Amino acid sequence: MKMLEFENTSALDIELAEMVVAMLAADIESKGAASLVVSGGQTPMDFFHLLSQQLLDWSAVTVTLADERWVDNDHKDSNEKLVRENLLINEAHQAQFVSLKNLATDAVDGEAECEQALAAIDQFTLVILGMGDDGHTASLFPATEALALGLDMSSGRTAIAVTPTAAPHQRMSMTLPRLLNTQQIIIHISGESKQDVLQAAKSGDDIAELPIRAILNQQVAPLSIYWAK
Repeated sequence: MKMLEFENTSALDIELAEMVVAMLAADIESKGAASLVVSGGQTPMDFFHLLSQQLLDWSAVTVTLADERWVDNDHKDSNEKLVRENLLINEAHQAQFVSLKNLATDAVDGEAECEQALAAIDQFTLVILGMGDDGHTASLFPATEALALGLDMSSGRTAIAVTPTAAPHQRMSMTLPRLLNTQQIIIHISGESKQDVLQAAKSGDDIAELPIRAILNQQVAPLSIYWAK
């Protein structure tokens, strides 16, 4: 685990954008394509804008989400809407996007189609995750019925429907094994409260209590934590 601390979010965004572009460019050069998994929320907004301006063969990049709320893609709570309006603009408007939301009324009924869409992407170049104050990441929430399946490394599943107990909307979340099928995984957080959650996660091993521990304790994918004060 590599921990990088920054005095402010602007410094973090600059360094993270440089790192992401370098990894995407390397995969494009060696494989002809690259892929990036991002997360929603307010934390990555400025990072998205900065990344969208970087010079890169974006037409060779596939972008998708670690998780999605089961709402229409023009809904104010849609992660896809956030990504399309803040990342897939400027230079990055040419990137391909794989949606985790489909036309199924219920997220459970949309699982198979979602997994089929994800199957088109091989190992990810990078996965960038956030972390909630309750220790969730992607939509792997504590105290949900789907958590055990989402964390099961031998399930063969890549996406599952989740109904959070303390957050709105059904969700579609990538599973732990799919998130870890990447060359690099990054946790992107800011603020003292997130640092407190991170320290609590590091000091225990009950993954069901704080699911972010599944990312911190794994030895499958290289992990870097980008934290701004």
